[in-house]
Amino acid sequence: MKKDLAFHGNQFTVINTVFTVGYVLGQVPSNIALQYTRPGLFFPGMMVVWSGLTMCTAAVHRPQHVMAIRFFQGMAEASTFVGTHYILGSWYTEKELGKRSGIFTASGLAGTMFGGFLQTAIHSGLNGRAGLAGWRWLFIIDGLITLPIALYGFLLFPDTPRLTKAPYLKPEERALAVSRVPEPPERRPLDLRFLLRVLLSWQWWGFVMLWVIAGETESFSSNSLISLWLQAKGGYTVAQLNDYATGVPAVGIVSTIAWAALTDLLGGKRYLVGFFIAILGTVTSIMILVDGSNDAVSYAAYYLAGSVYACQATFFAWANDAMRYDDDMFRGVVIASMNMLSGAINAWWSIVFYSADFAPYFTRGMWAMIGTCIALGLWTAGLLYVTVRAEKKRLVMVAGDHGSADQVTGAIIQEKV
Repeated sequence: MKKDLAFHGNQFTVINTVFTVGYVLGQVPSNIALQYTRPGLFFPGMMVVWSGLTMCTAAVHRPQHVMAIRFFQGMAEASTFVGTHYILGSWYTEKELGKRSGIFTASGLAGTMFGGFLQTAIHSGLNGRAGLAGWRWLFIIDGLITLPIALYGFLLFPDTPRLTKAPYLKPEERALAVSRVPEPPERRPLDLRFLLRVLLSWQWWGFVMLWVIAGETESFSSNSLISLWLQAKGGYTVAQLNDYATGVPAVGIVSTIAWAALTDLLGGKRYLVGFFIAILGTVTSIMILVDGSNDAVSYAAYYLAGSVYACQATFFAWANDAMRYDDDMFRGVVIASMNMLSGAINAWWSIVFYSADFAPYFTRGMWAMIGTCIALGLWTAGLLYVTVRAEKKRLVMVAGDHGSADQVTGAIIQEKV
């Protein structure tokens, strides 16, 4: 692709940056749109847009064309991650949400694993077919295989419990779905007062900063440091580089499902993952700092670091849990803001600390990871305190004269901790 389109300078980096800008800008508007449009129409519609833009990429002849397409593709793709977590939080209880969020996150990691294999197969099997380069066929096929999923969404996506018209749900099942989760307060107007309420809330600051910090603990995996390390060492084929790197998302899948199931089993104790990642990220960084020249140590550290992917499912589930009694738009905006601010920070964080120039040992990045993990542990502890206090306040208001504040506090601490 670089050769066919005559890339030069930092144009490839600019393309990735343009996509990130579109992706970041699309987060909050997408979740707001879900308040005014049926999710069963909005999500598949965005998939159709994404599919069309992907196939258009196969026809480009200049890097500037790719840049324009990738910006709008990022905006269309922005709806998926935060929108899905919003929908999951609308359907499932504290003891169920972790596993569903984990399955969703793990499916993305599985896509990362098999995407490389699919890319290799398409390129080797179709390169030159009908006069098209393999990379053009890749974009065509990627767009085409998305369309049946969009059609499935138009026909069968369940929306939210109070909006659902899913043909596979009986009336009594729809009633059960509504009764299982708290009824959200009436939606407030989207105005300056709403904006101030969001920006001044502890939920916005608490969970946005949680994900800003936690998102950077994924830097080993999200920046493919194992691949950059292997490339810097040399002596590996392209197939080996792809195959060895797939072990990282494989570990992430196992960790995500395991922690998601465990936190559900424990009644929604999502904060445990924050402490786990704080310890694991520190240990893997120290392993590379101390003995990074040892191949066995580096392999172990990078594969273990894949476990931090568990924070995606559990932290977004934690945010959903904490905002169950808030109105849907408030919850949707906070969840979208988490990913928006994390993406904005990650756009420059990876360049400053994990540039390919720092391979094979990424010393600056290792120290950054240790600092990030310490911050995550402290922020998790503080957010746990705030969420417990907020739940105590809510229950005291509900209980009225039926129980003392001390009794309510004891019940919450016993449940949450």
